[in-house]
Amino acid sequence: MTDFSNRVESVAISGIREVFEAAGGDAINLGLGQPDFPTPDHARQAAVDAIESGAADGYTSNAGIPDLREAVSDKHARDNDLDVDPDEVIATAGGSEALHLAMEAHVSSGEEVIVPDPGFVSYAALTHLAGGEPVPIELREDLTMSPAAVEAAITDDTAAFVVNSPANPTGAVQSEEDMREFARIADEHDVLCISDEVYEHIVFEGEHHSPMKFAETDNVVVVNACSKAYSMTGWRLGWIAASERRTDRMLRVHQYVQACASAPAQYAAAAALSGPQDPVHEMVDAFEQRRDVLLDGLADAGLDTPTPEGAFYAMPDAPEGWVDECLDRGVVVVPGEAFGDGGEGYARISYATGIEELKDAIEIMDDAANAVR
Repeated sequence: MTDFSNRVESVAISGIREVFEAAGGDAINLGLGQPDFPTPDHARQAAVDAIESGAADGYTSNAGIPDLREAVSDKHARDNDLDVDPDEVIATAGGSEALHLAMEAHVSSGEEVIVPDPGFVSYAALTHLAGGEPVPIELREDLTMSPAAVEAAITDDTAAFVVNSPANPTGAVQSEEDMREFARIADEHDVLCISDEVYEHIVFEGEHHSPMKFAETDNVVVVNACSKAYSMTGWRLGWIAASERRTDRMLRVHQYVQACASAPAQYAAAAALSGPQDPVHEMVDAFEQRRDVLLDGLADAGLDTPTPEGAFYAMPDAPEGWVDECLDRGVVVVPGEAFGDGGEGYARISYATGIEELKDAIEIMDDAANAVR
């Protein structure tokens, strides 16, 4: 009888999706990690122009069109003070595929990948799909990941560890000192650091730092995407930046599972990265305003919440039954355990929604908190 692979049986449908399906059609959705802003006009127009000219009709090169890879190279120089050659870039179907490539190319059967807990749902699942074993690391009280904890978890079987800053689901931002330490750990222990930097532009306090800037070896791989910074989640356009020997191996996976990223999306992304950045700054200012409104509301509701310094998520302590009470009242929040055992007792709230709708949701969340006291 035909059976299923151990790899696919080791993963399940995301707990986030289960919450969405349980919600009513008119619910206020604070569970969705998607900006509610339009894709910048110049990015849309670049895709239209490519379609109308026929430039987007065929396959691109496996790694992506030259204009996009050059735009990614320029972006890393401009924003991260990094020298990334266009030949060290692969355009992918979103950051999700970029993570998948990094895992498939670097994790052998039975090897370990250290992941934050709570952390983005894909890290453990993609580790399993690559035949590896996720090793969850409990976060600090401020919900950042401790380099010392990562270093202590490294064994002879460790292939990689994942750093995510700003982080999903916590909104936490790692310090420059932490990033230097992550780079040192990758260098000294000869393990791969997979740096998920999809939210890099959405920082409210301090600055984003990439561990690639501090590494002395090529043991850091950067995953990024246009999805969050440019409100392009539906375009499915991300990239991976790494040394040529690493991109060569990841390209071997990419060419068989994807061939190339969507051609129209590549032209749009090239324009987004190289064009005016005003829409990004305007969106970040709006997110910061929403964050402050949400934190005030959660405090009034008696819910303790570490202050998120980036992304567009907050992770308050969630009294038992609170998530269900919110859902019953028409507000979708995601239980923290959807992001790992370390998320138990928390809930993730996305404030990527209009501020008036957010204020309505805060009133309902306050009622839900009173109901479970």
